[in-house]
Amino acid sequence: MSMQPKGSGEIPAETVRVTRAAFPKGSLAIRVRDELGPLFNDDEFADLFPARGRPAWSPGRLALVLVLQFVEGLTDRQAAEAVRARIDYKYALGLDLGDPGFDFSVLSEFRDRLTGADAGRRVLDGILACCREKGLLKTAGRARTDSTHVESSARALNWLELVTETLRSALNAMAGAAPDWLVEVSDPEWFKHYATRAEDSRFPKARAARDAVGRRVGIDGTRLLEAAFSSDAPPELAVLPEVEVLRQVWVQHFHLVEGEVQRRGPKDRPPGALRLVTPYDPEARAAGKRDILWDGYKVHLTETCGPDSPNLITNVVTTMATVADSTMAGTIHAGLARRDCLPAEHWVDAGYPTASQVVAAQRDHGVALHGPVQANTSAQTTAAGGYDQEAFTIDWDAKQVTCPGGQTSR
Repeated sequence: MSMQPKGSGEIPAETVRVTRAAFPKGSLAIRVRDELGPLFNDDEFADLFPARGRPAWSPGRLALVLVLQFVEGLTDRQAAEAVRARIDYKYALGLDLGDPGFDFSVLSEFRDRLTGADAGRRVLDGILACCREKGLLKTAGRARTDSTHVESSARALNWLELVTETLRSALNAMAGAAPDWLVEVSDPEWFKHYATRAEDSRFPKARAARDAVGRRVGIDGTRLLEAAFSSDAPPELAVLPEVEVLRQVWVQHFHLVEGEVQRRGPKDRPPGALRLVTPYDPEARAAGKRDILWDGYKVHLTETCGPDSPNLITNVVTTMATVADSTMAGTIHAGLARRDCLPAEHWVDAGYPTASQVVAAQRDHGVALHGPVQANTSAQTTAAGGYDQEAFTIDWDAKQVTCPGGQTSR
């Protein structure tokens, strides 16, 4: 599918006339077009399409459809139907009233192109560029940042489901890559144990019986890994992603004790930052924030918060769920600086600021980082006769510190 840039163009006169008559008070889609213009043009997405093939639907218009779809919470089918049937959508997109739109599958294909080229940020940057032209985005203002959880799209698994489903996934991948070899090395019982998904299996409820199932899965997986990495195995097996995930999960949860496969104890397992939680999303991690527990990722959202301008999201950073907020200020400021969106004041909650982050923000980017610094929990703060940070007086102008004994130091 190719793309010949055409741009959104002017809104057809008949579309304007009918829209004004049908929506005398306007609508969200109408206001977006009136206030911000076309927002996107086809040239911005030209590199996502080949030079030859059947012409694609306008990617600039598709990007706007994605924005409106998100705002209204529409499915792909509903969004495609809105483009085909709603007058205000045709107005926002600059379409003739008789334009038939597109098949709903076009939206998912376009999203795949965006994510495949890591081009999703272009949609945000396009909106911010229009807002800057209209005077809605002001530099050197005030912004705030906070993080929230992003759940993995894979189902949450308990330990027994995790190891069983990981082994099942590897067996399926090997069956596709080297079916004859797998028949030779597999146990006849494996089909009975791993033919269905782990969540559909009826694991025993008794603790001892569940432990026995876990040991059996561990032995089966160890045997499969030994066969896959042996000199007689087809070389393509060792590089299968599913086999690598199986290897990592088995290293994290099993080990050999006097030649027998045993489950690792809690203190012998890797930390949460390394531990896999599902074979279908190897980068997802288990994490918690206050009373929220989740498997997946963490996203840091920065928005403007000036008193005389609308709040606009200016930066989005997604990390593994276990990455601490206190390490993110520099990354966020670097992202804002690249797109000329740095604020003069940056307000964050207690998870973000540290002494070094406050200094680095001012030194590297001229940003005043505001927020409650986490309390000092060192042993000196609780020891009898100890001194905490509050016991020292800092004279910033003179660049000196006075200790509780009255001595000064630079």
